[in-house]
Amino acid sequence: MSDPAPPTIIQGGMGVGVSGWRLARAVARTGQLGVVSGVALDVQLARRLQRGDPDGHMRRALARFPDQDVVSRILARYFVPGGLPEGRPFRPVPRLGLRRNRVRDELTVAGNFVEVWLAKEGHHGRVGVNYMEKIQLATQPAAYGAILAGVDHVLMGAGIPGEIPGMLDALSTRSATELTIAVEGADERHSSTFDPAVITGGTSAPLSRPRFLAVVASTVLAHYLHRSAATRPDGFVLETHTAGGHSAPPRARDHIGENGEPTYGPRDRIDTAKVADLGLPFWLAGGRATPRALAAALAEGAVGVQIGSAFALARESGLSDALRTRLLREGASGSLKVRNDPSASPTGFPFKVARSPGTLSEEEDFARRSRLCDLGYLRTPFQKENGSVGYRCPAEPVDVYVHKGGRPEDAQDRRCLCNALTANVGLAQHRPGGYVEPPLLTLGQDLDFLPELLRHAGDDFAAADVVRYLLSG
Repeated sequence: MSDPAPPTIIQGGMGVGVSGWRLARAVARTGQLGVVSGVALDVQLARRLQRGDPDGHMRRALARFPDQDVVSRILARYFVPGGLPEGRPFRPVPRLGLRRNRVRDELTVAGNFVEVWLAKEGHHGRVGVNYMEKIQLATQPAAYGAILAGVDHVLMGAGIPGEIPGMLDALSTRSATELTIAVEGADERHSSTFDPAVITGGTSAPLSRPRFLAVVASTVLAHYLHRSAATRPDGFVLETHTAGGHSAPPRARDHIGENGEPTYGPRDRIDTAKVADLGLPFWLAGGRATPRALAAALAEGAVGVQIGSAFALARESGLSDALRTRLLREGASGSLKVRNDPSASPTGFPFKVARSPGTLSEEEDFARRSRLCDLGYLRTPFQKENGSVGYRCPAEPVDVYVHKGGRPEDAQDRRCLCNALTANVGLAQHRPGGYVEPPLLTLGQDLDFLPELLRHAGDDFAAADVVRYLLSG
């Protein structure tokens, strides 16, 4: 499917709620591609409703959901008029699993619908949603909710998204889908089946099929996905290791440098000329947040760039104001240190950790937190000795992880990203004894753009200011 006018700028889909509907809408209104993060939108919807939905945005969007019986069940379970008392823990949401769960699927579909619907409200710009291949068990109902809301693009990285084009074809015709699920230790194939009719009834009216952009970190993966119509995306985002959040590990075996961070070499570079030969539009991501970098990307044959950190620091970002202001101040002064940590993420992928007091980047704060896994988005399915499927996460208690067959060394220094990233956007869980889940911040490692952007747009810039700055060259 061709795009007659691809956007020059894609706003990255970041974290849990950092790329929320406000940010995506602000970018889309400039004529560029605004993107919501599709991670954990079920728990975000549930917690916002438990906060009382004071501005009414959640309920306004839910009123447009095509099945109001689903909405009634969600509101009855999670909506708290006036909000929970201060310090009261949020009610949990069902964790992901291979077996279908009606409560979980309805909340996932609705959460994605709400976020995309709000991002598209009041303008004719384009809105995308970003998913992680690693979180396979949520992909089908999440994508269906976004498609119901009219999402224009779906972006996915952190894996090999070869089955996503076919899944989008099926969901756009409201057909049942089957997605292969990676289960550690299993010889036979496992899959997840999702039927949209279970959620929104048997209506057969087709939906608009979104374009699919694969986020890749290698020329080989781009060629692999392009080889067949079944796996071919509508374009690529070529992301280097300097981008924020997760990045692909280096291809060299002995890749940890003296500073404890992964080291990247010639084998990790993306050959943009070979990707251009495939004939699909592509965008460059990672360290591209200046007008000069955009011009260089266009000269390499890209149609534009994907930008994350600059938008994460914009006024419409989902980051709490205190955290965003701190990152801005320290980033502008040059005192902010961003480490590409090979151990922090339960996924096993390197993860950019911004050093900041009071967050899980600090060893004393990490040691103070009791290890537990109650959100479970990054749990890995594995086959038990009896043949059934279990779930484990390297960030859960070490003895529990080892009892499930995990190696103790794989659990060392792992942070609970699910809880920490949710805390970044003001939705931290409260624990017994008054403990509140701490945040963990991530940005790209190239922040050289920030002083120039601040001179151009001021120290409280909006997403539209970022777009104007990038296009100013």
